[in-house]
Amino acid sequence: MASDLSDAIRQLVQEKGISEDLVLKTIEDFLMAAYKRKYGKNDNAVVKFIENGSEVAIYAKKRIVDDVVDDIEEVDIDEAKNLVKDCEIGDELLIEINPQEFDRGAVQSAKQRARQDIRDIQKDTLYSEFKDKVGEMIIGYYQREKNGNIFVDLGKVEGLLPKKYQSPRETYHMNDRIKAMILEVEKGTNGLSIILTRTHAEFVRRILELEVPEIYDKTIEIYKIVREPGYRTKIAVYSNREDVDPVGACVGMKGVRIQSIIREMEGEKIDVLKYDAEPKAFIKNALSPAEVNNVVVLDESKHMALAVVPDAQLSLAIGKQGLNVRLANRLVDWNIDVKTESQFREMDISSGSKRAAAELFREPEEEITRIEELPGMPSELVAKLQSSGVELIEDLISLTSEQLTAIEGITPEEIQLIQKTIEDNVEIVEEEAAPDESSEAETSEAETEEEYECPECGAAITADMTHCPSCGVELSFEVEEDANE
Repeated sequence: MASDLSDAIRQLVQEKGISEDLVLKTIEDFLMAAYKRKYGKNDNAVVKFIENGSEVAIYAKKRIVDDVVDDIEEVDIDEAKNLVKDCEIGDELLIEINPQEFDRGAVQSAKQRARQDIRDIQKDTLYSEFKDKVGEMIIGYYQREKNGNIFVDLGKVEGLLPKKYQSPRETYHMNDRIKAMILEVEKGTNGLSIILTRTHAEFVRRILELEVPEIYDKTIEIYKIVREPGYRTKIAVYSNREDVDPVGACVGMKGVRIQSIIREMEGEKIDVLKYDAEPKAFIKNALSPAEVNNVVVLDESKHMALAVVPDAQLSLAIGKQGLNVRLANRLVDWNIDVKTESQFREMDISSGSKRAAAELFREPEEEITRIEELPGMPSELVAKLQSSGVELIEDLISLTSEQLTAIEGITPEEIQLIQKTIEDNVEIVEEEAAPDESSEAETSEAETEEEYECPECGAAITADMTHCPSCGVELSFEVEEDANE
């Protein structure tokens, strides 16, 4: 065999990404196939690599006999002694086969099989390599475009960036650098298919992990990302450490970090906001950059809320073609209606009237008595109250702020949540004081005392009067006796 076999092997390893062991195995299979094509079988064929794969040889293992019956597996003793002088009948001998003895058809058939084996090995090797990289970032270079789809040179293989996964802001030219996320890796009849994306929310997450070390090391975590590719992205983040501001860390000093991300996304607007477990606060944050004065929960079970903004902030809160409020809806998973202060005043929505109006259009509900039945009460807070013996709503209402503070584990924020929950969901009816017995008697007596009119002036008089209080005429009343007397 050619002495430069090792160079050919190294070239296959570098260019095709195939391991050296697999290349050697392919060469062995190639020689074994050629041997079988010439001799009809290869049970006794042996392939050996010499000097770390720099050369290769194929041998026929033959048994030494006195009279040859099968010249493929047997060799005459006289011929064997020409090769090895001290051999004996019954010994096995490896006799090297010159590959040039293989006929052209055998060589061509073996080559074809070897090429197919190399393609399959390369496909399997690259598939294993890139399958483990799904969801990771990769950098390639613009190679060509077809029907809006971009083919990206990834070095060992070609990736595809479909038109639907391209941002509308982006345009590319030959050899432009493209950073994308590996979305899918599949093996097909036409080879390996690696699908890339620059529009998915996870693409933004990967960029943030590269630009913000606090996200990579889990000091800051991303709650959710929603995106309209090419237009706007909203990112809700929170910190696992009280001394780290999640929004400030993502924005960076003087906005350095966020500007780097915006440049990578070709100028797409990005809102980084703080996640809050309390829906009203989260809705306020989600409508950033607009200022929100108040949030009214219309129907908690259906996740419907009303956000009230200053008159001048309405267009900013809604966004162009409703983009800002639409992204906010997806981020908080609530249906948010945005109104200005003047519109809100005209609607005359207060917690009491809102509740009364809602009652007109829904089925009567059973009266709730226990604190765990209150809407919006976190289970952890309910457990804290119950551990202190507070299980009924009426018991909770009777507690003062000082008494709530004294309960172990309850924070000031939770006290505010309790008070707000009671204000929004509990109607406190004050009982009317029982009427005084003396006043009741007087009323009864007054009701039974009959009134008359003065015969002179018509003023109101009673039977106990002797003179009219108006004209002064003397009065006299005759008492009618009972008819039975």
